[in-house]
This record gives sequence, structure tokens and C-alpha cells, in this order.
Amino acid sequence: MLDGEFNAQLGQFIGRIFPGAQVIDVQQLTAGASQQTFRVSVRNREGHETNYALRRAQPGLERSTYGQVTPRVEAELLELASSAHVPVPKVIESLRSTDGLGDGYLMEWLQGETMGQRIVKSPELQIARENLAFECGQALARIHAIEAPDRLREVLHSVSPEDLVRETWQAYIALETPQPMIDFTAQWLLSNLPSQSDIALVHGDFRNGNLMVSEQGIKAVLDWELCHLGDPMRDLGWLCVNSWRFGRRDLPVGGFGTVAELVAGYEAEGGNCVDRDALHFWEVFGSFWWSVTTLGMAKTWRTGETPSVERPVIGRRSSEAQMDCVHLLIPGDIDAASLRRVETDLPTSVEVVSSVRTHLTASVLESLEGADKFLLRVAINSLAIAERELQLTPALEAEEFSRLLALFGEGQLSELRWKLVNALRSGVFPDASGLHKHLRLSVAGRLSVDQPTYSALAPR
Repeated sequence: MLDGEFNAQLGQFIGRIFPGAQVIDVQQLTAGASQQTFRVSVRNREGHETNYALRRAQPGLERSTYGQVTPRVEAELLELASSAHVPVPKVIESLRSTDGLGDGYLMEWLQGETMGQRIVKSPELQIARENLAFECGQALARIHAIEAPDRLREVLHSVSPEDLVRETWQAYIALETPQPMIDFTAQWLLSNLPSQSDIALVHGDFRNGNLMVSEQGIKAVLDWELCHLGDPMRDLGWLCVNSWRFGRRDLPVGGFGTVAELVAGYEAEGGNCVDRDALHFWEVFGSFWWSVTTLGMAKTWRTGETPSVERPVIGRRSSEAQMDCVHLLIPGDIDAASLRRVETDLPTSVEVVSSVRTHLTASVLESLEGADKFLLRVAINSLAIAERELQLTPALEAEEFSRLLALFGEGQLSELRWKLVNALRSGVFPDASGLHKHLRLSVAGRLSVDQPTYSALAPR
């Protein structure tokens, strides 16, 4: 809930930039780890009402975290992008220290669809989807052509592909959780680094979910807080990551287009010739990075840094990204149906969890609205994960243990998991065919618990 001090300071800020105007409503839309977004409704002195969007740093987190830019820098990037004809919201005014609202800025409010699931499925956007991948290529070419001034280059993060892989891998190792597919992917990435890469302004989070789309096409490119200097192919690869296709695994660009369409738009707008091997590398890296980042989000919940009901569920999405790495690097058969087998004599704990989940879904969910309804959906999803965990894990772990014994011999399950991880980290792999089969089935089994409807479990 917004407190009185915030409302008063916001009112003074609006009055400063729009003399005589009043705030008539303010709603918090997002509360990310580093930034907040609000919709601010304003009535001017003539009585006309207009909506604006306010972005600001989370209170107490006004300094940028590693790899992220501050809202003040983000506002400057939006203005540069606008000058380069990239569709973005117009920045109205940046906050001053005297406003008392922290670091942030006010921008115009645009109308369009931002939900990735709706962008790939909505009948109203069918015509827009036909050209959307090409438009994404055009927008990325314009972003990568922007010449950042020296003052921005001094604050923007810059990192080579190799350092980026090693930083991400070390972040995972620090979490002290054995996830062999992550180590396998890290070794593949280090062995397949791009032979050469340009340095350009990179958006850093250009994907379906950070685009606003209307019936006419891309309305705005949003969320520039991960902008940095690096290989521009990273943006193209990130857009192709399966996590952002929202079930349309057959359409690799955001769930709405083909790689050929994306590349055609990029090169037609003056972007450099796209190296398909580099594009594949960055798609693999995107799933690798997301598999590690989601685990890190779960840790912030454990430590109490972000006590949100959503964080543990996001942590479970690591298996989705790991399964995408499986398909990209060691494709093969998985018996998805067998991973979802149901025991006929359910343990009491499963029945209890199931009854609670059913009650919340049938009797409570529809009585809520807004953020409360969203968070209850997350809680129901958490219960469903726990239900599958209780139901499926014993058989899955028995099969995993059997495969690890075949690879390494004696040991307990936890010991054998670490033995495999340490072997992968040292670069000394066990039998390749047995290893690949084990990784495929283990990640698929984990995903059948975490999210059995994720597209990577479905046969191609």
C-alpha cells in the first residue's frame, strides 16, 4: 500500500512539472528486485485527465547493482533510442533529489499489449505477428547502431563473451547446488566462444515480454535496465530463447516468427551480417544464464532479501532453461509420458496438498482482484509443485541413482551428483553416450515436477 508521504511527494513532483495539475490516482504495477513502476493519473488545470508511467529505484536500492543501470541512466538511454527511431516511451522528466522520491523518471503512458502469452496467441494481433520478427530485427539494428556518449560508456557494464560465461558459471558455483546440466553447458560455451565479436550498445533484455505490441506492430521496447556494451548478437540470441516463446516452440523468435525473418529485418536495417553460429551460441548462453539467474532468485528468498511468494516458483524455472540447453546441445528421445505417471494410492501428504490447492482455486481465487489474485495464482502453482514433488520424486530419484551408479560405481545419491558435477567442472567427462542420456532424463524428470506443461517436454 502506498503511504501518505509518497503520495504527497508525488503530488508535489507533478505540480512542479505540470503547474496546477493534481494526482487523482496512482497504482503500483510492478515491484521488481531493483525498480518499481507506477501508473499515475493526472488532472490538469483545465480538467483533462492523462495517465503517465513513473519508474523509480526500489527505496534503499538507489545505487545500481552489478550489470544494471540506474533509472537516471535508463532515462538517458530511452532518449538516445528515441533519437535513433527505436519505438520507446517518451521521457517527460527525471526525478531530482529534492523531489524526495529517489532515482527515477516520468514517461508517457502507452496503450498496447505487453503480456507475452497474449502477444503469441491473441487473435487481434494475428496480422501484427506476421511482421513482428522482421520488426524486431529492425529495432535491434537501430539499437546496435547507437553511438553512446563517453559519459554513458563510463557507467555501462562491458564484458567479453568468455568473461560473461565465467561470471555466470561462478555465480552458479557460489550457490552450492549440484546441477550437472549447468556445468555441462558452461563447458560447451567455453569451448565454442564466438571467433570474433563486435562491441555495440546492447539492450540486454530484448524479448517477448519486454515489448509492447499493438495491431500495428511494435509500439515500444521496454525495460532498458540491463543495457550494456557487448556483442550485439547477444540480443538476437536472447530473443530466440525458448523461455520467451510462451509455448510456441515451433516459432523460435519470441513465439511469433522465424530466425530468417529476424535476420532479414536486422540486415535490411543496416545491421552487420548475422553469423548463425554466433546466434546459436548466444541462444545457448541465454538459457544457461536464465537457468542460473532463476536459482539466484530462489536464494534471495531464502535469505529474506526478497520475501515474495513468487521467488521460490521462479527458482523452479531453472529446470525449464536446463531442458532447453538439453535440446540445443544433446538432443535425443525422452519418454515424457512416463515422467508424469501417477500412483493410484496417493500418500496422505499429497492428498492434503491437493485438497488445499483445489479449495483455493475453486472458492477463493475468483473473489480476489489485481495483485492479490496474481499472488494467489503463484501460491496455487507452488502447491501444485509440492504435490508433484511428493508424488513423483521417489521414482525419479531411484532412476537417477541407477544411472549414476552405472557411470561412477558406488556412492550415495547426493555424493554421486557432486561427483558428476566435479567431473564436468574439471573437464574429465564420463562415457559420453551414458552422460548425455543421464542429463536428458534427469533434467526432464526435474522439469516434470517443476512445470510439466513447459513446451520443451513436448515431442517435436
